[in-house]
Amino acid sequence: MDRAAPEAKHTWTAGTAPGIFPLLGHGIAFYRRPLAFLNSLPAHGDLVEIRLGPQRAWMACRPELTHEVLMDPETFDKGGPLYDRLGKLMGDGLVTCRRPAHRDKRRLLQPAFRPSRAAAWTDLVTEEAEAVCEDWRPGASVPVTAAMTTLTTRVISRVLLSDSLDDRTTAEVRDCLAEVVRGLFLRTVVPVDVLFRLPTPANRRYRHALSRLHAIIDTAIAGRRHGAGHDDVLGTLLVAARDGRGATAVTDQDIHDHLITLLLTGAETSALALAAAFGLLARNPEAERLLHAEVDAVLPDGRRPGPDDLPRLVHTRCVVSETLRHSSPGWLFTRVTTRETELAGLRLPEGATVLYSPYLLHHDPAWFPDPERFDPGRWLPGRTTAAQRRATVPFSAGSRKCLGDEFAMVEITLALATIAGRRRLRHLPGAAERAPRPAITLGPRHLVMTCESRSRGPSVAQPRTAAAPDVPDYRTAGDHVVGNP
Repeated sequence: MDRAAPEAKHTWTAGTAPGIFPLLGHGIAFYRRPLAFLNSLPAHGDLVEIRLGPQRAWMACRPELTHEVLMDPETFDKGGPLYDRLGKLMGDGLVTCRRPAHRDKRRLLQPAFRPSRAAAWTDLVTEEAEAVCEDWRPGASVPVTAAMTTLTTRVISRVLLSDSLDDRTTAEVRDCLAEVVRGLFLRTVVPVDVLFRLPTPANRRYRHALSRLHAIIDTAIAGRRHGAGHDDVLGTLLVAARDGRGATAVTDQDIHDHLITLLLTGAETSALALAAAFGLLARNPEAERLLHAEVDAVLPDGRRPGPDDLPRLVHTRCVVSETLRHSSPGWLFTRVTTRETELAGLRLPEGATVLYSPYLLHHDPAWFPDPERFDPGRWLPGRTTAAQRRATVPFSAGSRKCLGDEFAMVEITLALATIAGRRRLRHLPGAAERAPRPAITLGPRHLVMTCESRSRGPSVAQPRTAAAPDVPDYRTAGDHVVGNP
């Protein structure tokens, strides 16, 4: 599986029209066909120089280089076009803050996302998953992406704010998030600010969505200050602000920035992963059949999953792991060098932008043969190599690894099992398989499918130690199927 490391090459990639280079650089090619553009880069070397507008950037095309960047946050700090844009939305929250502020912010928020809270997450996720599919009728068209975004927005808003957002506000948050992520990607790959100050309809929609998200968060914070306390993230932040806990005082702006950061990242990525999973399962009937068999055996009569069921939903978790490999919502990230350094034999100046892409690594056939094939069996015990595990970074790695990685795995696994136990989703007749549209996140942004009822065999409860009928025994895979480094 391992390939020999070729001599590092540093090159311009093709595809830029001379008439617009260097103003737009590779940004137009990147925006129009981002996945094809990414997949073309490893042929040019290990560390490939590209242009994003007038800015130079270097793409790490091998797992070793990616980990070298991620494991050295002192040299490769958060920054670059992506985080410059995100900072205007999220402020100085956990995702966008620079290294000196990161540790204290993470320590403050980490308790809300510890795996020990899985029991509380289970009730919350399954309740919202049941609610979102309750009104789906056989034969009806279901806006899957919108429904999954409603589900994940409700889940993360309850983790952050308890019951502060009503259904109408949740729907508005969902729509605003969709508008923001579309606009952020174009502003990242074509970072020419003058284009986005024009009063175009798209620019107006983007600015309105940003304004509404900030206003909704401010309203929730103000309401809590005058209401009862809750055991949620907002409650933790308000107590920290009053008590002065941590090395740095928590300000009102910190509270706002943390909440909007976690709302955006917690709703969008999990929703796209769920939508992608249903779309991929509908095109891969054997994987879908195994999922349904496992769910019917582990959760007879459609009962809700409990925390003790998570280790038994092994094929379900394999489906989630393969979805995150095949269609990772977090697909492109940037770092900035804090000092002159060397990477892949190339001297990079201080302030250089370095990019890495989970999508590029996950779709490199050197690590994953036939990478476009959806195969949950890749994640069976003994099937993955050390090189594959190292190339799998859906949640990043190192000290800036996603705060809610296990929360996301539990959320997506439980929501998938709950919905799959009640409904089956099929692609609309004649629906063609299309590459997802580019945005800050990647996934099926407007997936619509047809709902079918689930037919079950005799509901015989399975012994706690038995594998589901006609499903391979995946129990030894344990709780951590995704090969995070």
